[in-house]
Amino acid sequence: MIFRLALILGCLYGLTAVGLGAMGAHALQSKLTPKLLHAFQVGAKYQLIHAVLLVGLGLWARSFPSRWITYAVVSIAAGVLLFSGSLYILALLKWRVGILTPIGGVFMILGWVFMLIAAFNMKV
Repeated sequence: MIFRLALILGCLYGLTAVGLGAMGAHALQSKLTPKLLHAFQVGAKYQLIHAVLLVGLGLWARSFPSRWITYAVVSIAAGVLLFSGSLYILALLKWRVGILTPIGGVFMILGWVFMLIAAFNMKV
């Protein structure tokens, strides 16, 4: 039931991205340096983009299930958690977890690669 997981994660990621984005725009603006605020906003932006992607993947998986779509969902979900999560941790707690950010980015890129493979392998 990867389609359900993708839809649930997409909705949760979207919900939290909007909330965190609003928090960054209002509550954190005077509390963070411009550099840390930018990092926070980048995390929220990428999270929201990939939340919409996860919803789309859920719909795709429902109609055209494949292992590649499953790999894409897992990669995108993990990538958002690592990429955006590490930027939030950096901005809010000032903890340097820098290695997680590029690893999360690689997972997001892999998700897009898996979607491309799924598209080429679709039997319509």
